[in-house]
Amino acid sequence: MAEVKEGKRAPQFTLPGINLDKVGIEGEKVSLKDLQGQIVVLYFYPRDNTSGCTKEAEGFRDLKGQFTRNGAVILGVSTDDLASHRKFVEKHKLSFPLLSDVDNKVAEKYGVWQEKKMAGKTYMGIVRSTFLIDADGKVAKVWPKVKPEGHAREVLEAIKSMQ
Repeated sequence: MAEVKEGKRAPQFTLPGINLDKVGIEGEKVSLKDLQGQIVVLYFYPRDNTSGCTKEAEGFRDLKGQFTRNGAVILGVSTDDLASHRKFVEKHKLSFPLLSDVDNKVAEKYGVWQEKKMAGKTYMGIVRSTFLIDADGKVAKVWPKVKPEGHAREVLEAIKSMQ
């Protein structure tokens, strides 16, 4: 399993996404290299339209203006497909891209595709995690095993402390 460490280069990726800020564009490719020079909040979450994932996404949505004012771009990633992302984005009026990693390759690169247990069953899935990537493409901070409540505010404070 990969492990992404603070101070190291963030693994590159290109994924299709849904971004309702760009009406009519579905499946637009988003590449980390195209965001060079900007701060990137890359958060991985298990599933669209589940309680914890909704709470986390709404936290980022509600603070998006402050992230933008501080030079940061928010990207959410799960293994859900674009159709699922579209429903999630529309239902919760999310104003940032959700990227689709259906083959979990990017989740593996970032070390968040892990064995999980629920109701006595073991399965592979995304462990909710966030990576703060600085304008030079290096990982400034990692939050493993995130609790959704208040997480967006914590990430915003970390961005403010970088400036």
